[in-house]
Amino acid sequence: MKKFLLVCAALVLSTAAFAQILEPVKWSTAVEKVSDTEYDLVATATIDKGWHLYSQDVPADGPIATSFIYDDSEGNFTIVGNTTEEEGHTIQDPVFEMEIKYFEKKATFKQRIQTEGEVKSVLAFVEFMVCDDTRCLPPTEVELTFNFQSSSAAVSPVEAKTTHESVAPEKGVDTEKSESKKGLLSIFILAFLSGFAALLTPCVFPMIPMTVSFFTKQSKNKAVGIKNAIIYGICIIVIYVLLGTAVTGIFGADALNALAANPWFNIVFFVLLVVFAVSFLGAFEIMLPNSWANKVDSQADRGGLVGIFFMALALAIVSFSCTGPIVGTLLVEAASKGGIAPIVGMLGFSLAIALPFALFAAFPGWLNSLPKSGGWLNTVKVVLGFLELALAFKFLSNADYIMQWHVLEREVFIAIWIAVFGALAFYLFGKIQLPHDSPLTHISVGRLGLGLITLTFTIYMIPGLWGAPLNLISAFPPPPNYSESPYGVGYKNAGGGVASADSHAALPEGAHLMAPHNIMAFHDYDTGLAYAKKVGKPVMIDFTGYTCVNCRKMENNVWVKPEILDILKNDVVLISLYVDDKKELPEELKVEYASRPGKFMKDYGDRWSDLQASRYKANSQPFYVIMDHEEKTLIDPVGYTPDVTEYKAWLNEGISKFGN
Repeated sequence: MKKFLLVCAALVLSTAAFAQILEPVKWSTAVEKVSDTEYDLVATATIDKGWHLYSQDVPADGPIATSFIYDDSEGNFTIVGNTTEEEGHTIQDPVFEMEIKYFEKKATFKQRIQTEGEVKSVLAFVEFMVCDDTRCLPPTEVELTFNFQSSSAAVSPVEAKTTHESVAPEKGVDTEKSESKKGLLSIFILAFLSGFAALLTPCVFPMIPMTVSFFTKQSKNKAVGIKNAIIYGICIIVIYVLLGTAVTGIFGADALNALAANPWFNIVFFVLLVVFAVSFLGAFEIMLPNSWANKVDSQADRGGLVGIFFMALALAIVSFSCTGPIVGTLLVEAASKGGIAPIVGMLGFSLAIALPFALFAAFPGWLNSLPKSGGWLNTVKVVLGFLELALAFKFLSNADYIMQWHVLEREVFIAIWIAVFGALAFYLFGKIQLPHDSPLTHISVGRLGLGLITLTFTIYMIPGLWGAPLNLISAFPPPPNYSESPYGVGYKNAGGGVASADSHAALPEGAHLMAPHNIMAFHDYDTGLAYAKKVGKPVMIDFTGYTCVNCRKMENNVWVKPEILDILKNDVVLISLYVDDKKELPEELKVEYASRPGKFMKDYGDRWSDLQASRYKANSQPFYVIMDHEEKTLIDPVGYTPDVTEYKAWLNEGISKFGN
């Protein structure tokens, strides 16, 4: 009897190991009183040992970020600023190939609100994603309630003795600060170079000798002229830094990164950059109202520091048709970094603009060495237009990849860049003329050199259509697995098997070649099951996710082994179901969850995560199931299994039971 009980206990534990709904994060709420009308809503996540919760600031194409939505529909409070969080860990993730911030053990988030009447409670929703070393859970949404019933007793920040457990050792904090400084330095350098590019546009370059001559002639002596020119340069810096500060203040330092990871904002950025590019190419000019320039110019006659400031402001307004697109592009790029990046970007840009005015005022003789204004200035402007156009498609590809629309896949992106830079090369060689171009009687050595560099770069990108990695621009195109042909055009697999079709045309309806191993996979459960019945093979369900780190580890380290690859290609029909697929379901499929009565599905990710939770009582990924045509599980499902021998044994045992 005792032996029988031990066997039963072992079976229960074995089943629980593979079939359980995991809840590694528990949420609690509190309200901290700041003043009679201001309160902090405090949400604390208690995280089980070994698991980590991702930050609110996660780069595009990374895992799902933690996000909060507060229900302010009753209008009795307003949200002040953005939800803040603790410092956390920052690591260089080898799978996503990006820096990712996360929390362990405990994480506290605070949101300040200002009440405008009686508030009894505030309802909020938090969406988050957690992983451990072997699995990830799909994005989860939890409802939070912040009760104000005891708000009179809520402690103020001064009284509060709340201690937050440290989630990062000192070394980690230092690393994060170091990496943050590197990111800001790259933004500063990019902005500084962009400022020099703006100097070489028709709106700014002619202003240098005019402005310097004004200061040297209107000043009593050379020293005063130099002083005024330096003040003028400082005023230029102040104006642009104020612009960067305004952007950070309006959107919030932490919110900028979240906006950059949002597909709809990426589309807005794309449209903005296309408008800027078309403007630079000569279709139209983006100009601020003339009345602004006239009013500011009239103030410049007042003299003294105030007059000099308004002269600098007049320069910013008058030159906006050239500097506006560059400034806009910089702010968009800085948004992807978050924090104070817009301020740092505007500091670098304005410093490059201001330096020449101060230097030429100190050394007026240098003005004689400046090249004369002419058609070359418009050439610079057009080149910048082509570069803006190419950059715009990076933001569109971000949105496409996040939403998995498969419109701007890798080949299409590279083809667009080949077209853009090819057209730029033809322009530099004088084969294309645009509005405002001067007649080109000959090509200068500098223009010829730039044209050859551009042509070389264009030719370099062409093999990318056939699967070349293109390491020089690897940060810009979508990843190789997000493409029409993951192995490049004309790839022929030498491995054989049902999934070794040489073209998409040879695949059954609804099937895809899965990168990077050329495995045939279905992304729809019913279609894959029907095909398995047709060919007489068992089904292997792969519950996975676009943002699942351990899923990629299995695919890149285990599935790639020849003995595993042969089984997946020839002995099973693979159905890969993405639990974070945000593609909207058709109305007839927006049914109630089987695992969560009362809630209704919205997208395909909801459908597949509900299938996993309701049928297999599990919610972690990766999660592998082998079943027959009657949907009967042939062997206990497994999760993350990095041991190739163990995984192969599991596959073989499950397949051997098919048809028995």
